[in-house]
Amino acid sequence: MRWLRRIVIVLVARPLARVFTGADIVGRERLPLKGPAIVVANHASHVDTLLLLTIYPSKALDRVRPAAAADYFLKGGPLAWFSRNILNVVPVARDKVASGEDILAPAREALAAGDILLIFPEGTRGDGEAMARLKNGVARLAAAFPQAPIVPIWLQGAGRVLPKGAHLPVPMNCTVLVGEPLHWGGERAAFMEDLRVRLEALHALAPPQRWT
Repeated sequence: MRWLRRIVIVLVARPLARVFTGADIVGRERLPLKGPAIVVANHASHVDTLLLLTIYPSKALDRVRPAAAADYFLKGGPLAWFSRNILNVVPVARDKVASGEDILAPAREALAAGDILLIFPEGTRGDGEAMARLKNGVARLAAAFPQAPIVPIWLQGAGRVLPKGAHLPVPMNCTVLVGEPLHWGGERAAFMEDLRVRLEALHALAPPQRWT
């Protein structure tokens, strides 16, 4: 299915991203092109995942995999097929947190295989451009792979292209700001604070939004 994934992302999703988002990219040279690596972004829209995939060069796409909620994206039907075969998601079973199951095991397996993992540490889509509290799962993955760069990205405007609860996208210029990578330093609270500060700094650099 790799060929189909490339065709859909390169020939369908990428042109649509240009039309609906404008897709201005700042710091593209900082994108990790080989794994293990973790890309961490804010989350305001289902557009976020496709937008991140479309900014990657075709030769790197086979290794880029978004972490996604299994209870939503893999519950069956066309969305589950699309999530498995086109997005190539790494499933996160949010509904099994209370059971004590290691819900990050698939993510660790992906990183061990040399993949580039896309993570939205807020855990769910927000209602606007403000960033919610970051969950600690990314710190656990960083601790397990201290050699892996963690690259912060701020997605400006995607929440207005397809806000939470909306079904049809609206053209709106978006900006993807790629920050300098950080690495696991050995202490969870300090790592999470550093990541939050870097994401908010990228947000502060984002230009005003405009229609495409």
